[in-house]
Amino acid sequence: MNIKNFPKVTIILRGYNYSQVRTVMKALSESSIKSVEITMNSTGAIEMISKLSSEFGSHMNIGAGTVTTMEQAEEAIKAGAKFILSPVMFPKEIIDLCKKSSVISVPGVMTPTEIHKSLIDGADILKVFPAISCGTRFFKDVKAPLGDIPLMAVGGVNKENAKEFLDNGADFLGIGSGIFSKEDIVNENLEGLIKSLKDFEEKVR
Repeated sequence: MNIKNFPKVTIILRGYNYSQVRTVMKALSESSIKSVEITMNSTGAIEMISKLSSEFGSHMNIGAGTVTTMEQAEEAIKAGAKFILSPVMFPKEIIDLCKKSSVISVPGVMTPTEIHKSLIDGADILKVFPAISCGTRFFKDVKAPLGDIPLMAVGGVNKENAKEFLDNGADFLGIGSGIFSKEDIVNENLEGLIKSLKDFEEKVR
């Protein structure tokens, strides 16, 4: 996948079971958001990535999050993940594996030095985490000396501040609990999930 085609918003799902995640996927099918991250510290993450990729992979991007080891990266890619993210920097071997497998790499960074090192190593997108701690101005400020680099804001992003991050230089957003009510996911309230997505889309339009 080319990052030019990478969706602007990725939904992060952590700690939910397959049925709950599948309901979220159904809701997303009714929206403009076509990217979901299944975190590797969720029970059955690999199986979920595999099943979801088979069912929704033709029109949704399914990725793996909280990837911190080469073994996890290999398993996720084998299961069908189209992108992998981490809260920390990737060693170059993981970035190289992603390139070889045509998978988007999104390592975690928080400083200009970490951003620069990850870019040199060949990372596709830089995940600024936790973004809320850096603040929305961080994105434009860091691009001033480093150029128009692809940055994703993750951590503390929600429907109230998402547009502010985008307006201040974030190219992509990763959002976990900032869109949906947890109860709607747990109870598989499809109508509530769709409404939350519509509310979010209105705010970032």
